Formats: sequence, structure tokens, C-alpha cells
Amino acid sequence: MTDEPILPPLLRHPQYLISAHNADQWPPDHGAEVAFAGRSNVGKSSAINAITNRRGLARTSKTPGRTQQIVFFRLDGDRRLVDLPGYGYAKVPESLRQHWGQMIERFLRTRLSLRGLILLMDIRHPVTVLDRQMLQWTESADLTVHVLLTKSDKLSRSKAQQSLRDVTIQLGGFSNPISVQLFSSVTRTDCSTAREVLVQWLTCTERKMPRT
Repeated sequence: MTDEPILPPLLRHPQYLISAHNADQWPPDHGAEVAFAGRSNVGKSSAINAITNRRGLARTSKTPGRTQQIVFFRLDGDRRLVDLPGYGYAKVPESLRQHWGQMIERFLRTRLSLRGLILLMDIRHPVTVLDRQMLQWTESADLTVHVLLTKSDKLSRSKAQQSLRDVTIQLGGFSNPISVQLFSSVTRTDCSTAREVLVQWLTCTERKMPRT
């Protein structure tokens, strides 16, 4: 089913803010943010564009690994969306992969304005080793996660529902809250659900402090 593009007021006027290669380039750590993460070529930029109904807000490319910085988008006032670098792209130099990993882990653990993480997984190849590493970071940061099983239009409805059940079970062992939904940027499957999650998180007053 295709969602009608009825956007909550909070998501109606997103604007590119800054691309940061290092932590000292991040915007001031106040307000509220929700970050998007996932493997390269999982459809992260397309998902951001579909959820905000803004074609071209997040730059898409057929070349995996194009997002090499943390990209911030302003919503209103001190609320932002954050596009984290895609992980798992083999052609990226090892030194850059290590830099990304260290920066992302630091961002997840120390960013007080971060309210939650939208983690994208290809429904045909979910819960990879790298996905689990990302989830371990969110667990250590006591960070709430919402998983989008992208490209759900590539499977039949019954197979997509079975994958949804399987992934939900697999992620049940983590101690931090993790919810899962089907998603397609092509058919706009369940965009409204993802928007509801974003608005709920972005209107929270504070995040939990990371466990030591």
C-alpha cells in the first residue's frame, strides 16, 4: 500500500545543515536528533527522502560508500536528522573505515541530543555481522533503535511478513528497545509508521545516559 504524503509539521521543511568529517564540525549538542545508519547500498538516502517527501534532500548514488561524512539536516529550531556514513563498502581504504567506525561509535555514545537510531537493513540480507556490531554499540549507549527492513517490495507479501517476524525474534536478545517494520522507498510502504517514530523521538525531552 502506498502512503499519502501527509507529513507531520515537524518534517515539512527539512534543510541541509552541514557535512562533518570530524567531531569538532558537529553542530552544538543541544536540541534533539535522530540518526540513520545502515550498510552501503541499503537505501538510506532514499529512505530519508521518502520519509521527508523531499526528493534530493539526501544525495543518492548507485555507487556504494558515497556518504563519507556525517550529514546533518535541520528540521525546525534545534531538531535535526543525521545521515551516518554507510558501512561495509569493501573499496573504502581501511584507514577511512576505521575513522568512520570510531566516529560513529563516539557519536552514538556521547551525543546527548541523540534520541534514537533508525537502522536500515536490506530485507533480503538482514542482521549481518556489521549490523550486529552497530546494535552492540547502541546497546552499550542504551539507545533506542527502530529497524527499517528496506526494499520490502522485492519480496512477496508473505515472505516479507515472515522476514519481519524472523528479524524481530533475532533482535529480541538485545537489552535496549528495538522495534522493526517493513519499508520500501519505491512504494512508500509504511512511511507513515517511520514518521510517527521520528516525531515521537524528536519531541522527547531527553535521552538516557549511556551505561558505563
